Amino acid sequence: MAANLTSVVSASSTNATFIHPSSFYITGLYNIPHAKYYYVFLCIVYAVTVLGNSFIMGTIYLAHNLHTAKYIAVFNLALCDLCGSSALIPKLLDMFLFENQYISYEASCLANMFFVYVFMALQSLTLLAMAYDRLIAICFPLRYHAIVTKTAMILIISVMWFLSLSAHALMVALITRLSFCKSTTINSYYCDHGPVYSLACNDNSMNSNIGSVFTAALLYFPLMLIALSYVCIGFALHKISHGVEQIKAIKTCTSHVILVGMFYLPIISIYTVALTMFIDSNVAIINTALTQTIPSMLNPIIYTLKTEEVLQSVKVLYKRSKVNSVKKTVKK
Repeated sequence: MAANLTSVVSASSTNATFIHPSSFYITGLYNIPHAKYYYVFLCIVYAVTVLGNSFIMGTIYLAHNLHTAKYIAVFNLALCDLCGSSALIPKLLDMFLFENQYISYEASCLANMFFVYVFMALQSLTLLAMAYDRLIAICFPLRYHAIVTKTAMILIISVMWFLSLSAHALMVALITRLSFCKSTTINSYYCDHGPVYSLACNDNSMNSNIGSVFTAALLYFPLMLIALSYVCIGFALHKISHGVEQIKAIKTCTSHVILVGMFYLPIISIYTVALTMFIDSNVAIINTALTQTIPSMLNPIIYTLKTEEVLQSVKVLYKRSKVNSVKKTVKK
């Protein structure tokens, strides 16, 4: 299906005409029986994501012992998980459960693309910031509190937000310089950058190059730095003579390593395979949707169950709430 096209004349000196569609048509899964069950599953994933990340954010906010540089980064990861899933799943459910697959060009499509990519990049960069925290804590334990301060972590996170917002604002702005005079059917489940710019009938080489550069800079490069940080951590642990101290240090990294594996391995595997061979669109859509939603759902669960500080804080907050409820009952 194709949407009606509206011509928009640019104000450039060349007087080039950019043909912008009034809307795009998102195909989603094609010719798969009972596809709606998959979207219902994503709805459940989203509900758990909202509850889990709201819970971890609330715990960090209320527990004063968690007001540290490390947990500022954890809070930011939970916020990005929540916002990233909110940018993707509700619109996806609206399109495919309620068969509202047309999405307006400027108001919805470009905004959808911008926010999905912004928060995906922020998830990646936040995992890098958390790796930096673990690197300093294990390799320079005596200087940790002097180097990784709350002010330093807030500054790091602020720079990450600025980089992600400005980079993806540029990426979306370049989409507006494309003409869509052929198909307006996007072979994806949201306004994905690649499937959108590939529909253009004018030169889209800059969009392709920007997409490759941003993927390398915001996914592959952070993963390389995280891997390098763990090589350094490995050497530092090797120098520790006492096995008990080694195990204690390893435990502080366990949750982060699991988060890194869950986030990077699936999405980079898909991107790498897509560069080397053809992937059926339905397979790509299912895999990519899962890699963009499942880690956001599991991250708070892993941090709650695998981190002793968080578990203890939850117990303290629970006991405090019980005491407060008893006091209110007595007063009545």
